[in-house]
Amino acid sequence: MSTLRPFHLAIPVENLESCRSFYRDVLGFEEGRSDVKWVDFNFYGHQFVLHQLDGFVPKSETAGNAVDGHTVPIPHFGIVLSMHDWKALRDRLKSTDLEFIIEPYIRFEGQVGEQATMFFKDPEGNALEFKGFDDLSGLFEK
Repeated sequence: MSTLRPFHLAIPVENLESCRSFYRDVLGFEEGRSDVKWVDFNFYGHQFVLHQLDGFVPKSETAGNAVDGHTVPIPHFGIVLSMHDWKALRDRLKSTDLEFIIEPYIRFEGQVGEQATMFFKDPEGNALEFKGFDDLSGLFEK
């Protein structure tokens, strides 16, 4: 099996400074290279980039899909963490004024693919999901 390679994700933002503060100060991502109109972050070993686009209007509403009794925002992005790291992040985020779209909970409890999950938006309205697994081998299990 090959080694998992880091992904690169770049998203447009209207207000670079408010997003920079959110990803750095709220989520705790390490800031990398930057310029006047963009900034790189270390997103758990992946390269995540915010690009300020003049005239960009963030989408205020997202579509949703029903999953385990919740409306999951589409599109969204995030990361799969160990359960220990997910719980630490959950506890840190719950101590802030962050508003959750879907409060942290255990999805598919007692079933194949059991996972912790939480959803929230960044200042531009981009939906993020952070998952936690006790056993990552169940990530793609049917």
